[in-house]
Amino acid sequence: MGVLSKLYAYIYLRGFRIWSSYKTQMVLNVLSWILPVFTYYFVGTSLGGELESFGISSYTAFVVIGLAFQGYVSSTITTISQRLRNEQLYGTIEYYVLSEGGVLSFLIYSALWGFTINSVNAGVILGIGELLHVDFHVNVLSTLIVFALLLSSALGLSMISAGFTMLVKQGNPISFFFSTFTTLMSGTVFPVTVLPSWIKDISLAIPLTWALEGLRFTMLEGYGIGGVLGIVEVLLLFNAVLLPLGGWFYLYSFNRSRRKGTLSEY
Repeated sequence: MGVLSKLYAYIYLRGFRIWSSYKTQMVLNVLSWILPVFTYYFVGTSLGGELESFGISSYTAFVVIGLAFQGYVSSTITTISQRLRNEQLYGTIEYYVLSEGGVLSFLIYSALWGFTINSVNAGVILGIGELLHVDFHVNVLSTLIVFALLLSSALGLSMISAGFTMLVKQGNPISFFFSTFTTLMSGTVFPVTVLPSWIKDISLAIPLTWALEGLRFTMLEGYGIGGVLGIVEVLLLFNAVLLPLGGWFYLYSFNRSRRKGTLSEY
């Protein structure tokens, strides 16, 4: 099976066709993208100048960037672990991971659906931001670099999450944390400077916190690569750790589950 065939199978057949077949759920998904933007817009409007003490000149711009890109991390991680979980329930996981594409192919191509649907999500949110008069000044090159580093770090985390799914079946701590706490702790809807110091220290250990800060600089202030070099270096360090660690843990979990005969158990 060639790359284009796999893309068609994973993104269109396994992704879009299934997602769009549940019309009510699809509409609710879109509403879940749109409504928070307006919620935080009115919150920011009501707070007015009080946000300036935190260095925020436009809360709408701040939160639009946060909402647009936070989903790439939480959804990619949960999409892969949920896809793996579903295949265990259907009894088809062994056919996927033992096929010609192999165990890593299953993970990478599954991640593409999370990337695709969140690109639509981000486009909708940024478009609403434009309608709400967010003043974008995008430096394309530096934005793409920060964005690529965010995605690759999310892939490393998703491999760790998928490994836990193969080992524990239910109660995945990685998926739970990134689907539940990243909005609170990573500067998605308010600056991490308002957090207690010990929580702030934890937030700085999350790649998304750094990436959102960098994306706000590159998309709202037009910073070039020199202006976000420190953030890029931190994200490179995250990737240097997370990608090999994620790959090792994913393969370890797969081989351990296969040896114990529990790969398809749920």
